[in-house]
This record gives sequence, structure tokens and C-alpha cells, in this order.
Amino acid sequence: MTIRNQRLLGVSGLVLALGLSAFGADALAQHQLTGRVVDERGNALPGARVSVPALGLSTSTNRQGEFSFSSVPAGEAQLEVNYLGLPTGVRGVNVSATEANMITFTLADTGAGMDRIVITGAILDGTARALNQQRTNDATTNIVSSDAIGRFPDANIAEALQRVPGFAVARDQGEGRFINLRGAPSEFTAISVDGAAIASPDATTRAVDLDTIPSDVVNAIEVSKTLLPFQDADSIAGSVNLVTRSPFDRGGFSLRLQGGASINEIGSTNDYRLSGVISNTFGPNERFGALFSASYSHTDRQVHNMEANWDVATVGGQDVFFVDEFVWKDYDTRRTRQAYTGALEFRPDDSTRYFLRGNWSRFEDDEYRNQLILDLSAGTLQPGFTDTTATWTNARIEKELRHRTVTNTIWNIQAGGEHDFGRTRLDYQLSYNESEQTYPQRDQLLFRSSLRPTVSYNYTSADEPAISLFQTNEHQDFGAFSFRRLDQRFEVNDTREWAVRANVERDGSLFGNNAEHRFGAALRWREAERDDERWRSPTTADFGPAQTLTQLQTGEVSQNFIYNLGFKIDEGLADAYFNSMRGTVYGNPAYRRMPTSVESDYTVEENVYAAYGMSRVSLTNTDVTFGLRVEHTEFSSTANRVNESTGVVTPVSNSRDYTNWFPNLTVRHEFNENLIGRLALTRAISRPNYPDVVARVSAGDTPPLTVNRGNPDLRPTLANNFDAGLEYYIAPLGLIAINAFYKDLENYEFTLRTPNQVFEGQPATFVQAENAPDGYIRGVEFTWQQSFTFLPGLLSYTGIFANATFTDSEMDIGRTVGGRSKFPLQGQSDQTFNVALFFETDRFNARLSWNDRSDYLDSLNAEDSRFDRYWEGRSQLDFTASFEVNDQFEVFFEAKNLTDSEGIRYESDRSRVYERERFGYTLFSGLRFNF
Repeated sequence: MTIRNQRLLGVSGLVLALGLSAFGADALAQHQLTGRVVDERGNALPGARVSVPALGLSTSTNRQGEFSFSSVPAGEAQLEVNYLGLPTGVRGVNVSATEANMITFTLADTGAGMDRIVITGAILDGTARALNQQRTNDATTNIVSSDAIGRFPDANIAEALQRVPGFAVARDQGEGRFINLRGAPSEFTAISVDGAAIASPDATTRAVDLDTIPSDVVNAIEVSKTLLPFQDADSIAGSVNLVTRSPFDRGGFSLRLQGGASINEIGSTNDYRLSGVISNTFGPNERFGALFSASYSHTDRQVHNMEANWDVATVGGQDVFFVDEFVWKDYDTRRTRQAYTGALEFRPDDSTRYFLRGNWSRFEDDEYRNQLILDLSAGTLQPGFTDTTATWTNARIEKELRHRTVTNTIWNIQAGGEHDFGRTRLDYQLSYNESEQTYPQRDQLLFRSSLRPTVSYNYTSADEPAISLFQTNEHQDFGAFSFRRLDQRFEVNDTREWAVRANVERDGSLFGNNAEHRFGAALRWREAERDDERWRSPTTADFGPAQTLTQLQTGEVSQNFIYNLGFKIDEGLADAYFNSMRGTVYGNPAYRRMPTSVESDYTVEENVYAAYGMSRVSLTNTDVTFGLRVEHTEFSSTANRVNESTGVVTPVSNSRDYTNWFPNLTVRHEFNENLIGRLALTRAISRPNYPDVVARVSAGDTPPLTVNRGNPDLRPTLANNFDAGLEYYIAPLGLIAINAFYKDLENYEFTLRTPNQVFEGQPATFVQAENAPDGYIRGVEFTWQQSFTFLPGLLSYTGIFANATFTDSEMDIGRTVGGRSKFPLQGQSDQTFNVALFFETDRFNARLSWNDRSDYLDSLNAEDSRFDRYWEGRSQLDFTASFEVNDQFEVFFEAKNLTDSEGIRYESDRSRVYERERFGYTLFSGLRFNF
């Protein structure tokens, strides 16, 4: 251990020792008042504001509706509870100096002068829980309850987050995968489960694949858009904490089941979804609790996909664009998503609790891809071509089947405890997380036609160009195809992290005002490794399947948009061939692709040691939080370099240590109980993606070379953040809010392609991550949520959820590359919108929701901006409805992507479509059971 680490750990120990010194008899002698706020059904009310007005004391309830005052004088006290959507409750309590003071406060949903509101309905109940927690939090947050998630057709966490202000979603085959918060790259948002960070299964990025985790296993999603010192600093855009269920959320025995099936537009395939939660509290005074939940879904989708590769040539002094390759991909995709969570909790008394929690999620994407490749660049481009028309002679035709299975697994386990000693509180947690991505099967069988036709195309329609091949149909002369190549591949990426955290909180005073002081430390030890193995067969026929292409095909037409690609290849026959080649090609050193199979591998160790201190001072109507966090990072890695002449593999290592300081100032001001202003000055970090900072060099094996290099000198991105907002909470249940933000970026990480280089005597293009010295993200969010109880008749059962986010971003690399020195940030849409209209009564609710994001940069071509790739903005219309048959049974219906919106990727100009993907709409229905 380095001297610097010893010092940091010493500071952490001193911080904890100072906190623990408060656990004296004086703390235990205080008159403590604790309690729980529930509704008429006994359900906890989180985020309720509890106050003792005469003493100037106030606090808010936690997720189980619990609150605590550490020091209340003995005698009569008047307690006031305020909860949006319910009338304010007032109750007198007698605080004893000798006995425990524990009360249960029940808020009723009716009251004199109270506007009528159906708080028992699923939509409004979830809204009330979210708004009450947001209102009482110090930082700028958004809360999404499980009830709210269930009212949208969102199968995974990424899709659930797309409804939250500031979020946009990047999709894969129509399903949300990665998130962009406030226009920032996906890596700028940290993901945790119950406060413990989880790593990405994907080796190429720190951004977590959120399609791995189903949405129905969480109790709530907590989004922190401004950080406090006790939170990990690796959250420039914000942090997302997935809160799993606790057996004490409801208390007693509880059983909830849900299941249903769908029909999908393309291919008339079906999806299935099942989930359940069972929990109970038991023992003397119900001090023990246990919970188990499970979720399983299976989707069977057919997806149409077409790609075109654009290039440019100078003709007569003018640049003219042309396509040199078309690829049609007909997907048959089977995706399974399953997750399990468990919790054991023990609360020996009202001031002590212990927990053991675990969760496991697995996502498998098993896809067959029938592919038609029209390689125009193998032929000759004829004179007279334009930006929309061209003719090529001697084009090459190939057909390929790829069977690829990828599996993501994320699991973690946590153990810890919480202790309330009156004026002092202690909590601690030990956790382990493992995230893994494997490709157990990645087989590609390629056939090539002997025919070399002349092909013309016309881009009068940018989405569906007219291509002469589909009139002459040379691609359907199956007898002209012969075996060309077999590629087989295996890959595994694994990240493991141990973490320990401890926090001490002490009630006190500062400058004559009530204050809370908090100290803590966190240690995180992470290891990551990647192993990529590739094999390729010779092109001789004896390595091909026993069947010809004609014999391998089924009678099922492979249709892609308006294009008839021929027939699909029989999956069973293809898999039998792939399996027969294991040992012959797959795993055979003679056909191992070197150096690719070695130079993409690496191992990483990254340790983060952190300590913080903070104070929260309560003035008359203002809460001021200030503090400092320090994080020390140790990083080391090993990659491989191969000498192609000798075959010698040489390990290459690098390491670096750095320390960062994160000051924090957060202000929350109540103009009145419904109008709240917030301001935050914070600092945050985003550490580099592992492949970008590892000392690796991968040049491939086919000239001209594209040399992908790691950059050991790459520095983490830092951001100084300014956030300000104003929130007005509308009676009886609503919100109007505006939040502005500015993030000043230092050392923003971007990838630069540098052509016309020389690598080991061959011409090459270098691809390497670098730091841009300066950059920014700025924007503003608007939110409007309201129940229209003031309207007459049936309209009084309606309401709206709406939000809009407008962002702008830029990075300045400090020099001119390809005529530019300033570039946009990847993943940043100028606008994102959400609008949902709902109707809800005691038994029935319905919601029509619209989600939209504008175009955003997908990949940057620094040498030529005309080849920057953008995803076109996309809108989607969804509908959900449910009806409670009785108190136990509920039927529901979901309609997803009613607009049949597609995914379009283009190169700088919308007329140059690079990729078009269509996945159709889905209709889903099912049944819920609650006991």
C-alpha cells in the first residue's frame, strides 16, 4: 500500500472515529420520538413531511414511511404531517422521558375542504409517492415508483427511465439499452442497486446495459441530478439508484403475481412475461422479514434492417457521394430476460436493523441473421454517377447466416446494518458485484456467387432506394453460390468489485441553528478482464457444409422492407454444421486469427478510496448542505503485443494513481410549503473506458490497416456543475418545475481517427481516444404534472404528465482536425419530450403516452464532418389500460409503438441513410393478482 493510501485510510479512520465518539451516554439519554406514517390501508407513505412546529423541527419519512426526532423535550408535543394528495394531519403526542416514544400516524384520504382525488388509484398513488419524496429531498431528484413503472409498457430499466425528465434512450432493435441524461454520454451516469455501484457487462464502455435488468423487480428508481458528498463522484450527469423491495414496505404477508402475452406486428410472433413477489414479516412483534421476487420474459421478434456504406469522389472539381455496398439483414431474434431478488431483514428494536440482500439479472440475445451483401466496391463505378444515382459493373453478391448468442449477467449481494443511537446514527454496508458479458456462440457462414452483375441504384427515396438487382434477381440464382468462409468466435468480459461503506450522522448545531453532521468512507476494489478468441477457416470447399446453399435453405421467404432476399437458411442444419466444426476450426490453433485473438485481451485493476465530510444546516426556511469528498484512484492494466514475424507475445503494462477533490454546496429554500427553490455547485468525474486507457495495440490482419490503440496518458473527465431550479407543487397533487444546468467539462474523452499514418511499414489509420481540454453541456428542463380535479364530470378524472428538456453541448479539442476544432458530444439530443394523458377512477385507468427525442450524434469522424453518423430523432406512441375486477384481480392491456416508428441512422445529411431498421408494434395483455 502506498504512503498516499495509508494517509487516506488514516483520514477515513479518523472521520469514523470522530463520529463513533458521539455514541456516549449523553446520546442515549435524549428523548427520542420515532414513528411511521401510513395511509388508511396501512401502506407506508414515503416522503411525508413531519414537523413539530413549536420546536422548529422537521424531517421526512423514509421508504418505509418511518421518521425520527432525536431530541424532543418530555411532555406534550404537537405533531404535523403533510403529504401531497392527502389532507394535513395534526396529532398531539405525550413524549415520555423514560419509555420509548413510538407512534403510528394514519393519514385519511378525505377531509374538510379537501379537493376530491383518487389517491388509491395506481397512477396517482405512484405519483404521490414520487412527488412527496422529491419535494422533501435536499438535492434535485426524480423518483419513479414501481406503480408508475407498471403503468407504462416498459419492460426494462432503460425504457422506464425514458419517461423521466432529462432522459433519452439509445435503442437496439427497438428496445431501450443505454440512457443519456441531460444530453451527456451514457458513461456520465452511474448506476447502483440499493446504493452499491454496479459495473457494465460490456467491455467497451462503463455505461451499463440497462436492458439487462427488468423493470418489474424494483420498488423504485431514484435519480439524483445533483450529488451530495456521501454519493460516489463518478456521476457527471447524475446517478440512478435502483431500489429493490423490502419485506417491511408493506408488512405482513404479501403476494403479487403478473403474467401476459403479446402479438408482434412483424412475423406475428409472440412475447411472454411472468413475474411475482412474495414477502412476509414474522416472529415476535414481526421483527423478521423475508422477500423473494422473480421475473421472466421471452420475446420472439423479427426485425428488418438495411445498411448502405457511403463514400465520396471528386468529379470535375465537385464532390459527389456514392454507395459502394448494400447489406440487408433479416433478423430472427429471441430474447430472454430473467431476474431474481431476495432480502432477509432483522429489526431487533426500533433503532436497529440488519439486512442481507441480493439480486441477479440475466439477459440473453439469441439471434439468427440472414444477410444479403451486395459489394459494389468489388466492381467498377461507371462514369456519370450523381449523389442519387450510380451504376456499377462486376458487383459481388454474398449470402451469410450468422448465429450469435450474447449473454449479459449482473448480480450483487449486500450485507449491512443501521443503528440509531438517538442523536447519532451509524450505517455500514459490504457488497460484491459481478457483471459479465459472454458470446458463447458467434458463428458466420458465408457463400459467394460466381455471378458478377451490373447493378444500378436510384435514391429518389432515401429510405427505399430502387436497386436493379431486385429486378434482374441474380441473387436468387442459388446454384451460383459456393462456400466461401466460416468464422467462429468466442468472447468473455468479466468485471468484479468488492466495496465497503460506512457513514456516521450526528445531530447538533452550527452558528446557533439545528444541523446534521455526516462523515464517512468508501473503499472499492475492482478487477476486469477481457478474452476474445477468433477462428477463420480456409476458403476450400472441404471446410464447408455438406449441403449446397439451395439444400440449406427453407421455403420461408426472407423479406426485408420491399426487398425479397430469397429464402432463409435452415437454422437446424446451420447449427449442426457449426457444431461439427468445433475442434476442426473453432479451437484449432492452426486457424486461430492472430494477432487479433491476443491483442484485444486485457486485464485491469482499479481501486478507489474515498472519504467525505458534510454538514446540513437548517435555517428558518432554508437548508444549506456543504461538504467535501476526496477520492484516490489506483489503476493498472496489462495487454498483449504480438510480433507477427516470430509469433512472440509480449505483455505490456501501465499504471497510474491520481487524487481528486470534490467540493459541494447545495441549497434548498422553501418560499412556502409548496414553492421550493434549489441551487447546487458540485464537481464530478468520469473515468476512462478500459479499452481506451489500456496499453494495447490492435492492428488487425488485413491491409490497409486500422490500428486501434489504447492511450495510457488518457485522463479522466472532470466537470464543475451548476444547477438551479424552482418547483411549485400544485394542490391536491401536481408539479410545475423548471431546472437549469451547466456542466463545464475538463479533459472530455473522445475518439479520433487519424488517416495517412504508417504502422510497421504499412499505411494505416490510427484510432485512439484522446482528451479535449474544454467542453460544456448546458440546458433546461420543464416539468408539468397535474390531476384535473377542478374540471367537471368525467374530465375531473383526467390528468397530464409532461416534460421537455432542451440541451446544447460542445467540446474544444484545442487544435484543428479536418477543418474543425469544436465538435458536438455523442448522444446529445437538442430536445426530448414526454407527454402522457391519463384517466383514472377507483377501478379503471388508462394512459396514452408520447415520447420523442431529436437527432443525435452516434459516431464522430473527425477527419471529415460529412461522415459523422447521426441517429434520426424518433417519436413513439404507447397506450396502456387496466381494470380492477376486484381487490385481488386486475386485467391490463399494453400497446407499444403504435406509430410504427423506425430507427434511422444517417451520415451527416438525412438523404444519406446509413442504416434503417423496422420492428413494428406490439400488443400485450395480461392479468395481475394481489393478495
